[in-house]
Amino acid sequence: MPSVAIVALLGCTAVQSLSQLPRPSVALVACALFVAACIWLRHSPACHVTLLLAFAAWAAFHGQRAMDARLAAGAEGLDVPVEGYLAELPRQRGVDRTFVFRVDTRQASGARLRGNIRVTWYRPRGNTPAPCERWRLLLRLRRPRGGVNPGGADMERTALQRNIIATGYVRESGENHRLAVSTCVDGWRDTMSHALDRAVGAHEARMLKALALGDTRGLDAADWNTARATGTSHLIAISGFHVGVAAAGGIAAMRWIYLLLPVLAGLLPRPVGQALAGLVVAGTYGVFAGLGLPTVRSLLMAFAIVLAGVARRRGRGFHLLALAALAMLVVDPLSVLSAGFWLSFAGVAFLMLCVSGSIGGWRSRVAAMLKAQAAMSIALLPLSLWLFGTASLLGFPANLVAAPVVSFVVVPLALLGCLLAPWPWLAMVPWKFAALAMGFVGGWLDAMARWPGAHVAVADSGVLTVLLATLGAAWLFVPRGVPLRMYGVALFLPLAMPRHEVPAQGAFRIWVLDVGQGLAVLVQTQAHTLVYDAGPSWPGGDAGQGVVLPSISALGLGTLDALVVSHGDNDHAGGAAAIVAAYPTARRWSGEPERLPFASEPCVPGVHWRWDDVDFRYVDTGAGSTDKGNERSCVLLVEGAGGRLLLTGDIGVRSERRMDPGALTSALPTVTTVAHHGSRHSSDAVWLATVKPAIAVASAGWRNRFGHPHPDVRARHEAAGTRMLLTAESGAVAIDFPADAPPRVHREWRRPKDRYWRE
Repeated sequence: MPSVAIVALLGCTAVQSLSQLPRPSVALVACALFVAACIWLRHSPACHVTLLLAFAAWAAFHGQRAMDARLAAGAEGLDVPVEGYLAELPRQRGVDRTFVFRVDTRQASGARLRGNIRVTWYRPRGNTPAPCERWRLLLRLRRPRGGVNPGGADMERTALQRNIIATGYVRESGENHRLAVSTCVDGWRDTMSHALDRAVGAHEARMLKALALGDTRGLDAADWNTARATGTSHLIAISGFHVGVAAAGGIAAMRWIYLLLPVLAGLLPRPVGQALAGLVVAGTYGVFAGLGLPTVRSLLMAFAIVLAGVARRRGRGFHLLALAALAMLVVDPLSVLSAGFWLSFAGVAFLMLCVSGSIGGWRSRVAAMLKAQAAMSIALLPLSLWLFGTASLLGFPANLVAAPVVSFVVVPLALLGCLLAPWPWLAMVPWKFAALAMGFVGGWLDAMARWPGAHVAVADSGVLTVLLATLGAAWLFVPRGVPLRMYGVALFLPLAMPRHEVPAQGAFRIWVLDVGQGLAVLVQTQAHTLVYDAGPSWPGGDAGQGVVLPSISALGLGTLDALVVSHGDNDHAGGAAAIVAAYPTARRWSGEPERLPFASEPCVPGVHWRWDDVDFRYVDTGAGSTDKGNERSCVLLVEGAGGRLLLTGDIGVRSERRMDPGALTSALPTVTTVAHHGSRHSSDAVWLATVKPAIAVASAGWRNRFGHPHPDVRARHEAAGTRMLLTAESGAVAIDFPADAPPRVHREWRRPKDRYWRE
């Protein structure tokens, strides 16, 4: 069984690296043929090859079918009436309401829409969809699309995995109305969430809701940052361990029932009855917790154990784990796109490896628990670095306290309170005790997160590096008797080796990040890093936390020396606070320091400095005290031995014409950011003729409402002989400025199309 699961995993994973997939009908026929060939060759080693191809075809079928279900390109920007219901609990973002709407009936542009739509209802004036309600809505839709950056979240991959076929917002219309009301589990979850809000303090309530109900709506960025820093993210939402505790509770309850009613043993053997009780309790818990992917994985594992119990066979741990993985890949082969899939199965595998064999008295049990916790903290380190770019170094002590308290105290008490919810005065008792326990855990984790070096960030780790480190972890925790176990530490060393070349003296490199309708640029010299602008913020997040900081980590840029916020508009300054919080010692400049929530120096024309034989200087735009907003933008000139970079913020034609021509002309080739995202009121033809940019990068959102970059701006750049790149089409853009050669585009993150789910 383990070999079959490994072959299936390889097949499903290999398909995810393809840029194109066959038609679903072709993939399905191929899958059937390969399965038939495997059955025919079942006694031959070639069976494993055909099985691998069968699972690859199965994954291709699911992947292309999900892509075909997406909104047709011709329907983008149209107002489409749809009918359906909420697929998740709705979220409040300031005055706006966001939710995932499951459409089950609608004809749009000749193609039937069926799937999930991520919807925003801006400033709703009346009722909005609630759990258990069926609605008709008029939506303006677009295909799922997100920024593509080094180290950033892949929103299009997430959309594929979650069956998001479109994104959109509600149009004000008389067509928006409720069709019907029914009863559903999400309605009960929403009711319990509000009951917890009324019963306990705000902080404890949002944590209890996440732990008991899988409701993470109340968690903010600080909660997630603490969880990441302490390696306890798996405890916040419903984890496999929680499902295991629920199953164990069902087994224990059934054991007491058998003791009280021995006659049951004649009707149903005790092992079978206990296993079924564990599955029923775990399944019920999973349903009430929302049946997220981690819960489904754990339930499949529990189901595998029940099958072994019903068959009256004691399955070996790795065989049961392989059966659960195989079941998951059959049900949802795209689950390999989820980080949780890899962490869940790898974590359980390492637990089985380090606690294999019988456990004696209480001392042996404590030792086994400590060893298991150490194994989880060390073994999952390579995977965490590969999947997220960061990993906690305090996972062992943090989980040593948090995991047992949360799993054996907080979650059972919170669930008991939910069961007693019809009697609020009675439910209050377990909820209050759960809140006290959660307060203790929260204080412990907050203290741990503040420790220096609580977590480490490394540059992108290659697959081979991760495999070596994981093999090293397995070597460390194999049973006694295996020689040279401690040499497994050596296989972790490649993780610490830098994988990115630094620019030479007099050279530099930039990354214009894909932050949508905004701007964020990283500049790296041999030993220094500067960030120019930080992208926008939005309700619940910002580009600083979501794009800039992950990119700095993924690129291995180390510390940050300077932050320049061109001016105070949100699309340039929205993410700056998160960057300042992460790098408080970085020097800060801005064209509008009075509009920022932190102290910064004004960009004074003529101020200059030199890093690694690369010169930085603020250019005079003639901005006066009466100028506001865009015209106050800092313009930064970066000049190396082989080329120049002009960072222009949001300046318009007036500032362009006031700039010192002497600062603009040079024999060195110049690269610019397109001012104001490509507004028709910037990038004047005379200015372009003076600067003569070889390359210009426009940072603007895909299908943005401003029409940036304007066709006139594109035409003016083309007339000037400038190669123009758009982050909306290219993703993040990396440009090298060698000391002995003209600037060149090093990489466009969205091109060439390297994954089938990318637009």
